Amino acid sequence: MKQNKKKILVVDDEISVCKSIRQAIVTENYEVDTALSGEEALKKEKEKHYDLIITDLMMPGISGLDLLKSLKKKRPEVNVIMITGYPAIKTAVQSIKIGAFDYIPKPFTPDDLRSLVLRAFKKLESEEQGEKEPSEIKMPDGIYYMIGHTWLRLEKENFVSIGIVFDFIKNVGVITNLEFPKENDNITQGEVCAKITDAEKFNHQIWSPASGRVVKINKSLKEDYSLLRKDPYHKGLLFWIEPINLEEDLKGLILSK
Repeated sequence: MKQNKKKILVVDDEISVCKSIRQAIVTENYEVDTALSGEEALKKEKEKHYDLIITDLMMPGISGLDLLKSLKKKRPEVNVIMITGYPAIKTAVQSIKIGAFDYIPKPFTPDDLRSLVLRAFKKLESEEQGEKEPSEIKMPDGIYYMIGHTWLRLEKENFVSIGIVFDFIKNVGVITNLEFPKENDNITQGEVCAKITDAEKFNHQIWSPASGRVVKINKSLKEDYSLLRKDPYHKGLLFWIEPINLEEDLKGLILSK
């Protein structure tokens, strides 16, 4: 039974942080180890090949970003979650582009972290079993996106529409609630712009792909959450914004071709 446990490595230069994260996520299904530096993490990963690595972004010596680059070079399939503070949000967005599964900003709750770990393992199980959605939905060309999170489409009159990529939705269970921003709210790239609650009461945070003022909410989606799965790039979009720093924001995104 022990052999079937998922292996997780927590990396932070503060032992108290390692312990608190371990305590938040350890279960009978997860085997959780800790490392106090990027160097120690690379050594342990070489010996054990972890299913998931959770690492702080800012560390002395090998930083979290450098650790991510090294891990993805050696094992492209490994899932990595980055822990970041507010000033490093732009770097966190960059980490997604490099190949991190996701990031979580401080401060976060144990529930926030558990939800993220669960989604990472749902993705892993889907890949291992070769599962596909009955109607796998391809992202249209010409859309800018943050891997595994949100997309952005340039619209008329200098507005952009924003939605959630299908790869995110397919790793979330039955959606029971979707929390939107309000019209005229200001949102920032890399920060929370929406939240999903699933039937298991896990909360999933959605990062905004751009900064700007929310001008309109998709009311159809508020009435029918299934549009997120059926038509995520059109009828299932979240809202429209008036961007304030679009040229710079697009540098952190990838263009669908």
